Order: sequence, then C-alpha cells, then structure tokens
Amino acid sequence: MSNICGVKFKDFGKIYYFRNDEFELKKDLTVVVDTEKGEQYAKVVETNITGIKNLDMDSMKTVLRISTKEDYNKYMKNLKEATEALAYAKKIAEEMNLDMRLLDASFTLDKKQLTFNFIADSRIDFRDLVKDIAAKYKTRIELHQMGVRDKSKEIGGIGQCGRELCCSKFLNGIDTISINMAKNQNIALNPSKINGACGRLLCCLSYEDEVYTEHRQDLPKMGEVIKTKDGEGKVVSLDVLNKKYTILIDGDKKEYEI
Repeated sequence: MSNICGVKFKDFGKIYYFRNDEFELKKDLTVVVDTEKGEQYAKVVETNITGIKNLDMDSMKTVLRISTKEDYNKYMKNLKEATEALAYAKKIAEEMNLDMRLLDASFTLDKKQLTFNFIADSRIDFRDLVKDIAAKYKTRIELHQMGVRDKSKEIGGIGQCGRELCCSKFLNGIDTISINMAKNQNIALNPSKINGACGRLLCCLSYEDEVYTEHRQDLPKMGEVIKTKDGEGKVVSLDVLNKKYTILIDGDKKEYEI
C-alpha cells in the first residue's frame, strides 16, 4: 500500500511530496527521490501521509532509496562544486554586464542539472550566460528568477514581531496577500506596519482574515444608521473579533454585542 512522504531539499525550503512504495521512513532520515530535474538528495520531514487533496498518486514521483554513504559523499561534493559554479557564474555575469544578482547554485544528485537562483529588477536576457556555463560544466543549466518574497524565504531574517520570518520558518507556500485583508482587520494602512522585510504585504495578514470576514457578516457597517432598543443611532466603531459595535445615540456612545 503506497503512502506519501514530505521531504525538503533545503532546511528552510518548501515541502515536496513523493510516493513511498516500499521503505520504512522516519522523520529526519535522508533519501534520494526522483524528480523532473533528476535524482535529488532530500530530508524526510513528514511520513505516512495517506492522502493529500489535489495530489494525484498515480503521477506522483517516488522515493528511490534511503540514502547511502556514497549518496552523502556525492551530495557534499556537489555542494562544493555548486559553490565554485556560483562564483564562476557571477564572474561571467559581471563581464557580460548583466544587471542581476546570483544568489545560489545547486546540482541535482546525478548532476543532470545545475540550477541558479537570481534576483533582478527586470527581465534579463541570460542566454549567452547559460551557454558559457553549460560549455564549462557539460550539463543542463537552469536560471530561476526569484521574487522578493522568495528572496526573503531563502535568506531568512527577523520580522517586526521579533520572530523569525514565517516564510523561512514554516510556510510551505506563499498565498496571495491583498490590501483588503489589512482593511478587513481595521489595520492602519501604514507601509511600515503592514509591509514585511521583503517590502511586500505581511504574510500574517492572511492568518485571521477568514475569521474577520466571517464575523463581519453579523455586524453592521461603519457609518450605518440602525435602530436599537435605546433608539436610532450611527455605528461609530467595530470590535470585529469580539463581535461588538458602538453606536452614537443622541450624543452618547452605547456598546452592543451580537
């Protein structure tokens, strides 16, 4: 009976899911998995998952084996060579006057692909750079342009809350964050308050947005004139989480609860 395991290729990276047909896996065990890029060395972070929504077991890639000492030695050698490849790519990119910042490089375990992550303010024509690197390393080269959120996830840091950035600590994916989430939660639209280290809207704005949306359905709107047992008045404030609202009636403020 197949089950699913979750693995990470980097300590603070995204969790990827693979079908495990035959191995008894434990958390923190290292394995070799089959990917579209080639064989990859990974660490198990979740085991014995019986099913995940929207994942097709039939098309899912598999765990090939529990890693061996030979796999580990190859992985460590690849890390060293990837560091050298990054230095070489930076040198060539500078010589070509490419306005890009290369962040890291990684080989697949079988060295079928060498991947570089970079950031840039605009689209970059890096075809000549790829040709040069491919000629030297004799493998397939992929350059992946990262967004500012991806950069924060990769580098890490401390948020304005004083804790490690959510994206680098535990978030597997980054959902769409909108300014309406801040408005929905009555948060002042001050960039220094609602923007994270990456300069984009805080990921945590999404954590309670569903609850705020649900509670608001039962509450009157700000500025709405409604009738109460104490008379007719205008809604002047809302306490969304506690489902309370304040109405101004004949110059006096009265608080009500749903």
